[in-house]
Amino acid sequence: MTDASIAIQTPPSALAGSARLPRGAAFTDAIVVAKRNLLRIVRTPQLLVFSTIQPVMFVLLFRYVFGGSIKIPGVRFVDYLMPGIFVQTVVFGGASTAVGLAEDMSKGIIDRFRSLPMARSAVLAGRTLADVVRNVFVVGLMIVVGLLVGFRFHNGFVPAVGAVGLALLFGFAFAWFFALIGLSVKDPETAQVAGFLPIFPLVFASSVFTQISSMPGWLQAFAKVQPITVTTNAVRAMTQGGAIARPLVESLAWIVGLLVVLAPAAVARYRKG
Repeated sequence: MTDASIAIQTPPSALAGSARLPRGAAFTDAIVVAKRNLLRIVRTPQLLVFSTIQPVMFVLLFRYVFGGSIKIPGVRFVDYLMPGIFVQTVVFGGASTAVGLAEDMSKGIIDRFRSLPMARSAVLAGRTLADVVRNVFVVGLMIVVGLLVGFRFHNGFVPAVGAVGLALLFGFAFAWFFALIGLSVKDPETAQVAGFLPIFPLVFASSVFTQISSMPGWLQAFAKVQPITVTTNAVRAMTQGGAIARPLVESLAWIVGLLVVLAPAAVARYRKG
């Protein structure tokens, strides 16, 4: 079976033959689309390989090149660094959503999906769900790499699992931003650039790699409240100890806010064609 045939596989709801979709059709259709995107990764493993090389390089660079010049009071730098890497990894990984959707648009696959009597949200939900599955693998790999370079969880098993779950949920929310980008541009190359341009400043003007207090005062005001900093702080508190409630609530508020704004916007853009 070719990638094209996987792409236009008819979802179960399309077989109903009526304008009114059966109850649960959106979920079923999303699972079919998610499977299609996961099969694509399996058949082109280089997509997964390249998505893991970048975060591994960041770990090695900041652990062994820049780490010696970054001092974080009261904590080893590698323990400070890795929670930020988890968040950065799921955010950067969402770029594949933009590129994949832009590629499907350019090949006419999205038009084929639009012609089927399937839930309008299913294509995007399936795409973002597939990215969550991929992120599970990539974050798991980052944990292994982190352990190899000296990272340790210091706050128990349950908070550690919660930290990983929060990072994955944050990545799912950001995937809808990339979905909107992918549906708004004409080709995969533009989608990649358009997706990374706003994300890079957010990542580097955050607490991912260093303390906010080391930044200029005018930048601190922004860096303290932006979603990547807030989520990184929550993940770091859950893996290393400290006050969890406030950063966790703030992170969840950002996640809900992103989903409420971006998911309907992406679905509306998909319907518009």
